[in-house]
Amino acid sequence: MPFLTEERMKQTVGFIGLGIMGKPMARNLLKAGFPLVVSSRSIGPVTELVREKALSAGSPSEVAQRSDVIITMLPDSPDVERVILGADGVIQGVKPGSVVIDMSSINPLVTQEIARRLEENRVEMLDAPVSGGEKGAIEGTLAIMVGGKGQVLENCLEILKTMGKNIVHVGEIGAGGFSKLVNQIIVALNIAAIGEAFTLGAKAGLDPQVIFRAIRGGLAGSQVLETKAPMILDRNFKPGFKIRLHQKDLNNALATGMDLGVPLPLSSLVQQIFVSLVTEGRGEEDHSALATFFEKIGKAEIKSKSLS
Repeated sequence: MPFLTEERMKQTVGFIGLGIMGKPMARNLLKAGFPLVVSSRSIGPVTELVREKALSAGSPSEVAQRSDVIITMLPDSPDVERVILGADGVIQGVKPGSVVIDMSSINPLVTQEIARRLEENRVEMLDAPVSGGEKGAIEGTLAIMVGGKGQVLENCLEILKTMGKNIVHVGEIGAGGFSKLVNQIIVALNIAAIGEAFTLGAKAGLDPQVIFRAIRGGLAGSQVLETKAPMILDRNFKPGFKIRLHQKDLNNALATGMDLGVPLPLSSLVQQIFVSLVTEGRGEEDHSALATFFEKIGKAEIKSKSLS
């Protein structure tokens, strides 16, 4: 199997999906010296990376033909199914012994079916969704939750290390996706809690910036608070992770919960709040804008008094 070793040239990596997360992740592979073949629905990011010495491919099938390890970073389950299993998809061009790494956040039951189909073609698969947002993608510090065979992960570890710092093997194929659903529930509920609580504080006449300074070092402190509270306070909803994508993730969590018989009442509530924001045309904003739902119903704005 043609894996990366220190004794041989770095393997060619194919990267499909150059969005907010995918483009900087692919760029980090280039910076690390991996030969890179890219494909994306939008031509702009492809052109940008080609200027940085990547090679472009006209289809997922062509990416697979020209690569040893193929990475997909796509919005949702149907996109991954189409790109990997569809007409002119990865499965049409992939070579036996190659590895497909799906780093998207999708339904893990779909992942398991894709892996089964690839295995019939003697192709291994890892599911390796990430957490850390655009900042983590740019800095190469993503948390990566990997499902699949341990030896396959070991052979692909140097590739993953260019994109993430906390890489954990969480189990068999699909386990990465299940772990990401756990992550997305916790992140969403944390943002909702920030929005609800800070709206209360603002309505009471407190400066949200002062509240942030007061609580960040206590038990309420978290990475979510550190990353998202400043965005809310600055009214900066430029997407690092879009509302519509987080709504999709919670929808996958609810579907999985139903399949497994696990009630997710809090996730269901926050998912519906995300739906309301998408309906208002705000699906492209950062998920920190979830806080504005609580501002609206509480009639108070979470904004530092220094910005007033």
